[in-house]
Amino acid sequence: MVSTNTRFWILIGLVTISGFSQGMLLPLLAVILEQNGISSSINGLHATGLYIGILLSSPFMERPLRKFGYKPMIMFGGALVFLSLAFFPFWQALWFWFILRVTIGVGDQILHFGTQTWITATSAKESRGRSIAYYGMFFSIGFTLGPLMTNLLDWSIYAPFLISAFLSMFVWAFMIRVRNEIPEKDHTTAHGTSSIKRFMKALRLGWVAFLPPLAYGFLEATLHGIFPVYGMRIGHGVNILSLIIPTFAFASLFSQIPLGALSDRIGRKKVIAAVVAGGVVSFILAAILEQSVLGLFLTFALAGLFVGSLFSLGISYMTDLLPRELLPAGNILCGMAFSLGSIIGPFLSGVFLDLFPQLSFFFVIIVLLIIVMLCTTFSNPEQVE
Repeated sequence: MVSTNTRFWILIGLVTISGFSQGMLLPLLAVILEQNGISSSINGLHATGLYIGILLSSPFMERPLRKFGYKPMIMFGGALVFLSLAFFPFWQALWFWFILRVTIGVGDQILHFGTQTWITATSAKESRGRSIAYYGMFFSIGFTLGPLMTNLLDWSIYAPFLISAFLSMFVWAFMIRVRNEIPEKDHTTAHGTSSIKRFMKALRLGWVAFLPPLAYGFLEATLHGIFPVYGMRIGHGVNILSLIIPTFAFASLFSQIPLGALSDRIGRKKVIAAVVAGGVVSFILAAILEQSVLGLFLTFALAGLFVGSLFSLGISYMTDLLPRELLPAGNILCGMAFSLGSIIGPFLSGVFLDLFPQLSFFFVIIVLLIIVMLCTTFSNPEQVE
């Protein structure tokens, strides 16, 4: 069996390849469906399948984890992902691909839930922020590299899916040598406390920590799904926009570890409030400079440096606020918050563009970040010692 440190890096490898497959699927399927004459509205609706899978599966994962442990959950989720990826090229039916998207959403959520909970439950308090920062950073690396697979469509429609499936299976195989562990149980669980009550307790104790993952999901989905539409409306070319958008995720790679380590030293609340304030300033500048390509590159990079770490900071904060026995429920709620943000972000942004075409698209993001900043600043949660 492998050491604790080796197990950590195997879990990080799984997260990286999961980010890679997600980052690949969004643009890859959008391009294929567009080439097949599918309307943009159906194309966008089809993309929600991943997040629907995440939301549908989230409430049902805590009990199997407590019963079977981390390893079986992670291996089952990983297998769903690489098997679904392998099936994509063999039947190009819209409804079949939607089912596969939902299945990948379920598998990814199971995999992320297992890896997040295992890392948060076994990380020392003094290094927790840095450990979760590695988690977020390597997911971002995978998510940034994934879209490159779209270039393989010129060679074969089979290639991106099968390569991604093989890479997922290769990393997944390392889990075979990892020793299983069971999450800690508390006295309430032994007396039959329902999952719903644990979710409600986790939400009551740690609600403020679920706002950063929700905001990050909102940002990620909106910048990838609606900003290209707005960018074209104000005169920017598709090729330029395709380079501007990844700047956000790429810049976040440089700040994940420093911000995680800083939050270990001065506290999660102060760091989250500060980076969200930085995000507000960044997107105000983006609204002012939106006609300039260079201005958008610089402001997207600045925003990524600040708020590109919100998901990992939120998970670390949640771990500070909740007792150890509620961490499985807390990790589920982090995933659900991210998914809700990913679903409502493009919808609200699209409605905003239709209702207020004369205003900058970035005002939607600015308002959201101000709300998160105020809630974080004025909340007074008790942290678990």
